[in-house]
Amino acid sequence: MKTFSLLATWIRRFLLEHLIGDRNLTHNTQISYRDTLVLLLPFVANKTAKSLDRLTIEDIRADIVREFLLELEQKRSCSISTRNQRLAAIHALARFIGEHSPEHIVWLTEIRSIPFKKTSRPSMAYLEKHEMDALLNTPDRQYLQGVRDHALLLFLYNSGARASEAAQLTIADLDLGAPPSVTLLGKGGKTRRCPLWQQTVDKLLPLIAGRKPDEAVFLNRRRQPITRFGIRALINRYVKDASQKLPGLTAKHISTHTIRHTTAVHLLRSGVDINTIRAWLGHVSLDTTHIYAEVDLEMKAKALAQCEIPQSAMAPAKHWSTNPELMAFLKSL
Repeated sequence: MKTFSLLATWIRRFLLEHLIGDRNLTHNTQISYRDTLVLLLPFVANKTAKSLDRLTIEDIRADIVREFLLELEQKRSCSISTRNQRLAAIHALARFIGEHSPEHIVWLTEIRSIPFKKTSRPSMAYLEKHEMDALLNTPDRQYLQGVRDHALLLFLYNSGARASEAAQLTIADLDLGAPPSVTLLGKGGKTRRCPLWQQTVDKLLPLIAGRKPDEAVFLNRRRQPITRFGIRALINRYVKDASQKLPGLTAKHISTHTIRHTTAVHLLRSGVDINTIRAWLGHVSLDTTHIYAEVDLEMKAKALAQCEIPQSAMAPAKHWSTNPELMAFLKSL
């Protein structure tokens, strides 16, 4: 067995040198790639009857990878999107090895030939204004936790922030002067500034009073920075409470991203142009933002109504035989 063919050395270089040093991928992407290998390597070891430290590059055969992807779907009940994410990580590993080890080009080609599955774009859920108001009014603001939860929900609605962006928000990121705004660190390390409503500022001020600029804005019960998982659990809890007054909420899958979609749709309905919404949400491509215009049937109905020809402008058509001008023209031929 050739030393350079052992998989362990390549895995270490891929995770520590390539993903971090060469590509500078975000921490979440690094974790996603690592988790893929945590699932894949034991599967390959079991199929080849080898221990993990004895696995070689050639042991990750295309047929085994296909079996692995099938198990993700059937036994682990992973969605097609998750299956494709795992495959993307495997492709990245194979490409890295192929670039640094030309003798594995044939193996790289076989792995890279495994295709992604086509996915249908799911319908986008968002909340109507009265539904969002009901969710905002659910926290009991007589208690400190309710005050924090209300401020967090309002901030998410105001900024359209992702769960991770709200979780890592620090006091230094807030500019509560005139006009107030917030700096958000989004995907790929990109930053953007979003304006804040005065109502949001009023709810945030009690949370940050007397605290250091480098502290997280939103803390959990143990006074530790809230995590994105904590934010999701918080939203699930209040959606459940709000659905008691609005049973229609149970028909929607509501998450942090649902509130983000809600922000975009409500901005669009308020007359904000699509390019401003793109910058507001931190989308790289305008095509991503156009989905909000597509799903808003109310705006389509209004646009159609503006194009409708009023009945008063539609004169009744005359039969050709009763039109004297036409009859005179025909007789002159």
